[in-house]
Amino acid sequence: MIPGRNFPPRKPSRRENVNESIRAREVRAVFPDGTAEIMPTSAALRRAQELGLDLVVVSPTAVPPVAKAIDYGHYQYELKKKSHEAKKKQHVVQVKELKFRPNTDDHDYDFKKNHAIRFLQEGNRVKAVVQFRGREIAHTDLGRKLLNRFAEDLTAYGAVDGSARMEGRNAHILISPVKAQQPSTKPSAPPKAPSTPS
Repeated sequence: MIPGRNFPPRKPSRRENVNESIRAREVRAVFPDGTAEIMPTSAALRRAQELGLDLVVVSPTAVPPVAKAIDYGHYQYELKKKSHEAKKKQHVVQVKELKFRPNTDDHDYDFKKNHAIRFLQEGNRVKAVVQFRGREIAHTDLGRKLLNRFAEDLTAYGAVDGSARMEGRNAHILISPVKAQQPSTKPSAPPKAPSTPS
């Protein structure tokens, strides 16, 4: 005889505040025809079931709790849809890092500057880092000059958070995107014609 396998017991799936799970004695029941009345939970549940619907508590903190007679499956679908739409509208701001050397040539500088412009237009922050290797650390002024030039070139797209800072063998600045100001659409008032004596 093969011994039975010991699986952990399954937890019963509980739907809080739906139908028989509602613990409140009475609720403010809202029905599809727009009627709302305070009644015992059992009576509200019976009426919802007669309509072929579920009784769902939508406002548990109210006194008494507000319960709607609705299709619970459709209600869950709508909630998921709303949260998905809200997530799509959110923009997570990221910090994009661009690395330079004190003797970065113009072509490489322009290439990275264009990347920075794109990042700022997308609403992300840009961290420009100048790395000093070996004896280059003696020329930190070149790195600061490069970072200041970089910040000046991006003034139309971003604002510098503070001045260039040294951290170990690196100098860096942080640039945040600026929101483009909307041009005013107010029509200018036409000049008044001189009044003529009647």
